[in-house]
Amino acid sequence: MHVTFSAEELAFRDELGAFFQEKVPQDIHDNQRQHVPLSRDNQLRFQKALYAKGWAGYNWPVEYGGTGWSLVQKYLFQKEMADANMPPIVPFGLGMVGPIIYTYGSAEQKQRFLPDILASNAWWCQGYSEPGSGSDLASLKTRADRDGDHYVVNGSKTWTTLAQYADWIFCLVRTSSDSARRQDGISFLLVDMTSPGVSVRPIITIDGSHEFNEVHFDNVRVPLANLVGEEGKGWTYGKVLLQHERTDTAGVARTQFRLRELRAQAEQSVRGAAPLREDRNFMRRIAALEVELKALEYTELRTLAAVSSGKAPGAESSILKFKGTELQQAVDELYVEAAGYYALPWVPQQYVAGFPDAERIGAGVETDSAPRYFNFRKASIYGGSNEMQKNIVAKHVLGL
Repeated sequence: MHVTFSAEELAFRDELGAFFQEKVPQDIHDNQRQHVPLSRDNQLRFQKALYAKGWAGYNWPVEYGGTGWSLVQKYLFQKEMADANMPPIVPFGLGMVGPIIYTYGSAEQKQRFLPDILASNAWWCQGYSEPGSGSDLASLKTRADRDGDHYVVNGSKTWTTLAQYADWIFCLVRTSSDSARRQDGISFLLVDMTSPGVSVRPIITIDGSHEFNEVHFDNVRVPLANLVGEEGKGWTYGKVLLQHERTDTAGVARTQFRLRELRAQAEQSVRGAAPLREDRNFMRRIAALEVELKALEYTELRTLAAVSSGKAPGAESSILKFKGTELQQAVDELYVEAAGYYALPWVPQQYVAGFPDAERIGAGVETDSAPRYFNFRKASIYGGSNEMQKNIVAKHVLGL
């Protein structure tokens, strides 16, 4: 498979690069360079800059405000955004619930929700996993019982990323238990996070950050109009959403960027020590990961080609998910090994916006590689554990 670009596509690539370098606020560039987590406001500033340029819905159909870009343009967008070290787009609105609403939602839902999702005026979070239902999601127990023109929702969702910022949550809920097949009777519901009875409790991760939450529903009344598609068909919609999520989770371009950065670091001598490029085993491992990432990149291109022709990602999304996250974790391991002793210190204050460079521990020699390594052990679990993805591949690709 050969990837070549036309003169128009090369000009488009240059336009992307210029936008990311010149139009994105400098403090966002600085935060990314210094590994400062983006605040809610800064994340929205970045996404609104994309919206103002007309690029927020890069994967959306034109009729709903999308770009109408070709496969190559979408590929170049992702590649250039990673190469410019831009923040990832928060996926829950633009990448997840938006496509579900414009594919399966009612005309009223499209009119009500899609403009605010596209403009990042509303922050969404995902309500799938539960305290007793993770990879076996079909066992979920959060219920939505009809009461007049409302559903009454009771239950809990966990590992809810950035729910502390969210205005809305899309949930898989059980509206019926009549069928012996657990996947039946699950519906896709949109819930206003300001509704009485919704509460959010933080889950603090090993690196000290507040990324995850538990969301509890205590007799929360949700209008019937917030049901997406047909009652009892939520499992079907949820599977489509997960296929898109798994494709995005691969993060091939970003992992390639991180590996290039690591290779550049290996050329440098730190405090008089021999540069890592002299460690042939270390450089061999970098080269091996580069080859694997290139192979995965072509799988991603084939998947994007299928999506651009109107198909949902198939079992290829599972390949991208498990292999992509395995490679992310392998790169994390190399960063820890490269940092050596300097991976150990963890002083959260030095990763706060505005902290003076000169006062960073070790003048910036210490790294956040160890906290990242521990945090992103989760990558092989979220979006469906890698073990489950390998089962999907065995069944649908290998026919086992």
